[in-house]
Amino acid sequence: MLEHGGKLRAAALRYDIPESDWLDLSTGINPNGWPVPLLAADLWQRLPQDDDGLDAAATEYYGTDSLLAVSGSQAAIQVLPMLRTRSRVALVTPSYAEHAYAWREHKIVEVCASEILQTDADVVVIVNPNNPTGKLFSREELLALHTKLAARGGWLVVDEAYMDVTPEHSLASACPLRGLIVLRSLGKFFGLAGVRVGFVLAEESLCDAMRELLGPWTIAAPSRHVAMQALQDAVWQHATRAALPLASQRLQELLRAHGLVATGASSLFQWVCCADAQRVHEQLAQRGILTRVFAQPVSVRFGLPCDEVEWTRLDAALAELRR
Repeated sequence: MLEHGGKLRAAALRYDIPESDWLDLSTGINPNGWPVPLLAADLWQRLPQDDDGLDAAATEYYGTDSLLAVSGSQAAIQVLPMLRTRSRVALVTPSYAEHAYAWREHKIVEVCASEILQTDADVVVIVNPNNPTGKLFSREELLALHTKLAARGGWLVVDEAYMDVTPEHSLASACPLRGLIVLRSLGKFFGLAGVRVGFVLAEESLCDAMRELLGPWTIAAPSRHVAMQALQDAVWQHATRAALPLASQRLQELLRAHGLVATGASSLFQWVCCADAQRVHEQLAQRGILTRVFAQPVSVRFGLPCDEVEWTRLDAALAELRR
């Protein structure tokens, strides 16, 4: 199983700091997520129902009526390789490592972002915007790539986990197209990683095949209820799309002021390539601040603080770094 951010309990044990005292900047999740209201008690006793309004809310939000709700986009990532015979699969590196891991029984070719559009692979997997580099491909680039892939029976898989801040770049409204699979999630922008809700936007036949593999009741009834309300809250979405880029810019400037120049970014994180990334990560962890460190390339990723108390705490910890 691959390593991911957000492992506060393990960090608490390793550094002997209570879990409640940590500032977690390791996940790239919106720290000011959609405000979940108190749920009715009987909701916890219900089996999930496919006609509860979640699909309709998602159809309106994403602009396509061919989709499948899944327990986070991770569920789709794991199932998609099962729906193809052995294929040549091209992926961007560095990127979200679960994609390469899921396709490991196929023939994998990892290439840099500048080469991925020219690949001759059967399947191309792109995280857009990319994690951790923040690289953003345009709709025109990806649709042109899709046309080439579809002509030879291939797939373009686009993971848009970080796309909600910039929906104008999304391929969601282009779905369904033969050979185009778009993955969306409520974990990052909405800050609802715990509800485990995502969507596969694809042809009906592919959605049906995935539904058969995943089986019934993949998302709990309370999670479906929360996701539906969040997708319908246009006022919150508009305000959050305005606020997150400002917070990300503030983080970039704060890091730069302490000698950490961002190599890449999205509206939810800043990514810094530096030779002493492990040292930076370690020193911050000793102060109860958890970041995400990468071995290849050597780098560290910072998520956004939640409030002024957390911004001040990060500023003070960065000022104490010994590099």
